[in-house]
Formats: sequence, C-alpha cells, structure tokens
Amino acid sequence: MKKTLLLFILLLTACQSTPTLAPAATVTLIPSDTPVPTVIPFTATPEATSTPVPTATPETVKVSPTDGMTQLFIPAGTVKMGGLDVLLENDEIPAHDVTLAAFWMDQVEVTNGMYNLCVQAGVCRLPVKLNSDNRGDYFGNAEFQDYPVIQITWFDANVYCQWAGRRLPTEAEWERAARGDDLRTYPWGGEPPNELNSNANNIVGDVTRVGSYPAGASPFGVLDMAGNVWEWVADYYSGRYYTESPSTNPLGPDNGGLNFLRVIRGGSFQDNLFNLRVSNRGYETGPDPSAFPGEAEYYGRSSVKIGFRCVRAD
Repeated sequence: MKKTLLLFILLLTACQSTPTLAPAATVTLIPSDTPVPTVIPFTATPEATSTPVPTATPETVKVSPTDGMTQLFIPAGTVKMGGLDVLLENDEIPAHDVTLAAFWMDQVEVTNGMYNLCVQAGVCRLPVKLNSDNRGDYFGNAEFQDYPVIQITWFDANVYCQWAGRRLPTEAEWERAARGDDLRTYPWGGEPPNELNSNANNIVGDVTRVGSYPAGASPFGVLDMAGNVWEWVADYYSGRYYTESPSTNPLGPDNGGLNFLRVIRGGSFQDNLFNLRVSNRGYETGPDPSAFPGEAEYYGRSSVKIGFRCVRAD
C-alpha cells in the first residue's frame, strides 16, 4: 500500500481489498427500529492521553437525528500536518501548517446498525460482502450492530454521509481531529499502540465494537482514530500533494482524469505503530466515473479493513 522499502520492514500486513460487487444472496437485516448508538461514554485520564479531553456540553456535542451518531465539535484552528517522527515517509513531507474552519466530526466510525438504516431507507447499497475478517455472519447480525461497517467502497461511504446530512472529512480535517494543536504522533499522545489504547497489532484479530478504547481518545475526544479500521476521507491521493497543498482548508489534489485513488487514514486492527501514526497516509482505489453503474470499477474497491466516519460543517 505504501511506496518505500521502510514499509516492507515495518508493516505487519498490507491493507487488502476486493473489487467484487455485493453478492445476490439475501440477508436478514436488523429491524430499522432497533436502537443505534448515541453518546459513547468514556473517561479520559492524564495517564491515558496527554491532553485533557474537553467536557461535553451542548456547544461541543450533538447527536444526529438521522442515524444517532454523536458528533463532536472541532474548533477552527491550525494543525501541523505531515510527518514529524522518524518513521515519516516521502508522501508525509513537508510538514506544514494548515488552517481549518470549525466542523463537527463523528465521535466513532459508522456502525453496521447505522448503515443498515440507510440500506432500509433504500438509499445505500449493502456492503460488498457481509463478512468481517473472521466472522462469516457480520453485517445484519444484531450481535455486531455496534461494530464498524466494513466492505464499503468510497462511493457507498459518500452516499451514506450525504444521506445522513453530512459528508466525508477532508484529509486535513481528519488529521486535525486526530492530532489537535500539538505535535503528537498518535491520537492519544506519544505512547506506541497497545491493548489499552487501540485495536491494532492483530491482538484481537478482527474489528471491535466502536468506542472500546477510551484511552485512545484524541484531544477532542474522538475515538478509534487509530486502529480498528482504516477510514475513507474525501481527498484524492497524490504522493506530492503536500508540496503544493493550500494552507487554508485544503480539499486535496485534482484527479487529473486518471487518478481514482482515494486517501484512507488511521490504520486497522491488523496494522502496527507505523500505520497508526496520525500523519500516515494510505490509499485505495475509489470510483471510476467512466465505468458503467453496476460494474465494480464504478464504485471502487472495498476491504474488511476499511470503514469510515462523517463530518458536518459548523
């Protein structure tokens, strides 16, 4: 997934994906009146994160009436975007200041239960496949409704966010929500990933319930921004983009007519400290607008290791 020799030394696994479309088999979906998660409670301590998580108030926390997602306020500010540690790669340089307008970010990744609401509304497609890495019966199984939806293409993630009255975050918004105002390496600070702060290093061996690692909260209280699943963001991918990125509210590079790669962020349950760094940039194939609807290329690729979350402008 990455480009340099260092990747092959440090990565435990590569992000896998599959281009096939959703199977025609039927699935028993969770009833639409089944409650979906709202506020994910957590308690941050000085030992868990180097920056105190803001106290929840009506000005900093909202709940979406569409899907029950808790959204956290990310104030306008400047983030030092890019690689700042010894593991940085060429596509993370130069580190540069980016100023962003305020926005609201989903506290956790979109869950199976939430995504199912969009499917039952007749707006979203089913996931490309219905299994997780080690669970054959995953999407549509009530046991996993609070787990992240996976096997979702960029096309489908974008449709869902629009249905929910939100949008996919830009890469810069994602990094600000994960890093905050300081120079931390991981959302929680400088401590490497472990069993207390993230679902990583294949310790669990599959995705876990969203919000299960309160010690991994970002400075703004956003959860699961490292590990569990990679997350689609809005931007096209270019390894040279940081050399030309605008300093205010960057939207990513143009696709140039041939570039269908979209950025993914955060690493997954199979990844190690390299991919979980807030500055690390992954990518996967997004939609090809020249393909016909119904073809796999029209929607892009998906993976058991890729999910997403949404944002809303303030």
